[in-house]
Amino acid sequence: MLKTLLAHKFRFVAVLLFVLSFALIRVYEYKLFYDPFLDYFKRDFNVLPLPVYNSFQLFISLLFRYGLNMALSLGLIFTLFKDVEMVKFASFLYGFFFLVLIVSFYSIIYFYGEHNNLMLFYTRRFLIQPIFILLFIPAFYYQKLHK
Repeated sequence: MLKTLLAHKFRFVAVLLFVLSFALIRVYEYKLFYDPFLDYFKRDFNVLPLPVYNSFQLFISLLFRYGLNMALSLGLIFTLFKDVEMVKFASFLYGFFFLVLIVSFYSIIYFYGEHNNLMLFYTRRFLIQPIFILLFIPAFYYQKLHK
């Protein structure tokens, strides 16, 4: 196993850098992104009214954060699998899921307001956290095994 790691040391270091980058995004989220929901969801949000927010600025911030996570995820997928077709397919999925999630996010705010905070919490979680990479890596690995 050590020989395998040494043979792929560039890939190993690159994977570590991608994971570290994900962590740095999380550490500096207050400085990098406009998101009044960060503090809101750290409190007892079931009894609090929704925070005041600038809708356009929030959208741009969510797009930027999702884009950063997507770029890092695509880089990680390419580093692990060396397959451009997988990266193209994952790019399509990321784009599709962003559209579905951002429409869902603003629909939940508009139609439900403060009455369905848990659905808002989880929809936002998929937008700001790199959760899809946890699904894509095992799926692509399984697909590669069966080719």
